[in-house]
Amino acid sequence: MIKPLLKGLGLTFRTFFTHPVTIQYPEEKMVMYPRFRGLHELTRDEEGKLLCVACELCAAVCPAKCIRVEPAEGPTHKRFPKIYEIDLLRCIFCGFCQEACPYGAIVLRENYETANYTRKDLIYNRDRLFHAYQK
Repeated sequence: MIKPLLKGLGLTFRTFFTHPVTIQYPEEKMVMYPRFRGLHELTRDEEGKLLCVACELCAAVCPAKCIRVEPAEGPTHKRFPKIYEIDLLRCIFCGFCQEACPYGAIVLRENYETANYTRKDLIYNRDRLFHAYQK
């Protein structure tokens, strides 16, 4: 019984005399792990057109049902999303939408700053999903 107590006290004393690692957050950003899933982004091709063809696989596979896609058809009979919204209040950042997309149109980037003042600001539409990373 005394051996585990001494072992725990030894660990406490070792960590007590080390310097804490502090990140000065607004100036320094934390480096995220490669498999981290942060905010969503809709990708575009070299010409600036959305890769999404509104197949709605991302919305079908989402366990939280936070993705809403309404397809439309252009003059060349090519499909595109008329409305593409993600409700970040409901999203659990599981990454299923990224895995289900056959065109790689939606990806989860390493951006983790999701703080906002209103609920309305946490519903990302098609344009906001693209421009969130162009700053």
